[in-house]
Amino acid sequence: MIKLYGHELSGNCYKVKLLLSLLNLEHEWIKVDLMKGEHKSPEFLALNPFGQVPVIVDGDTILADAQSILVYLARQYGGNQWLPLDTVPLSRVVRWLSTTAGEIRQGTENARLYYLFGVTSINIDQATQKAEFILTQLNQHLSDVYDGLHLRTWLEFEHPTIADVAVFPYVALAPDGKIALSPYPHVQRWIARVKQLPGFIAMQGIEAPATV
Repeated sequence: MIKLYGHELSGNCYKVKLLLSLLNLEHEWIKVDLMKGEHKSPEFLALNPFGQVPVIVDGDTILADAQSILVYLARQYGGNQWLPLDTVPLSRVVRWLSTTAGEIRQGTENARLYYLFGVTSINIDQATQKAEFILTQLNQHLSDVYDGLHLRTWLEFEHPTIADVAVFPYVALAPDGKIALSPYPHVQRWIARVKQLPGFIAMQGIEAPATV
C-alpha cells in the first residue's frame, strides 16, 4: 500500500491525497508534525533530505515534491487521461505544474503562509500582487473559447488532468491569505467543477460540495 507522509494543513500534501482519492487508490496517511519539527528528524530526512512534505513510499519507490508525485501517480496509475505523453499536450500540462511552483506559490500560497501561519518573512504586499496577477491570468484562461466552440471546462483539454489537481488547492485556499475570489467568476466555476469530481475530498479551508 502507498504511504503518504504529510501534514493536514498543507495544500501540497492535500493535492496528493486528492489525486489518490480521484484515482481510487488506497493509501496509509502518516502525519508529519511540522510544528514539532518532525520533518527535520533523522528518520524523515532519510526519506527526503530536503526536509519537506509530502513524501510517498510506493514499494521500493520513494518520491518527494508534490508536482513530482502527481506525475508519478498519474503515469503509474492514471494513464493518458491524467497526464498525456504526446508532446504538445504533455507540455501544456507541465506548464501548469511550473505555474504552481512559481506564480501560485509566490502569490496565493505565500499569502496564506503569512496570515494563517504567521510567516512574517514573506512580503505580503508582493504576495498579494502576485496572487491577484495569477488569478487574473487564470480567470482569463478559463474564459477562453476552447476548440472554437465552448468555454474551457478544465485548464487543458475536455477532461481534468494533474494540471487541475496541482493548481486547485492554493487557488481554492486563496481566502486564507485574504485574497477574495469574487472578482474571478470563471475561477469560481472551475473550483466548483473540481469539487464535483467523483472521489473529491475536502480539507480545512476547502469544503466539500453540499449534497442534496
